[in-house]
Amino acid sequence: MTSENYLSHPTFGLLFRVCLVDESKELFATLYAQRMFFLVSNQPTLGMTFDPIGRSDARLLLENRMRTLRRSGAYPEYDQLQTIYKQTFQ
Repeated sequence: MTSENYLSHPTFGLLFRVCLVDESKELFATLYAQRMFFLVSNQPTLGMTFDPIGRSDARLLLENRMRTLRRSGAYPEYDQLQTIYKQTFQ
């Protein structure tokens, strides 16, 4: 089962969700170039915020999420993120 999530950024257009970071934060990348990354937070008081982050920070967040999934035994999601990791960073 794959679920793709997309957001529309006011300046950079369509973003796709790379992975969940924690309960209120997700990592998104620009859809076509996959060169710009955003940490998107959804907070009740501030609403949705887009914080641009560098490629190395995005890679670290994805690696940390993969590590967490592997330790918890969530292998289907881990395999899916590993494919995204290879397509995006290698």
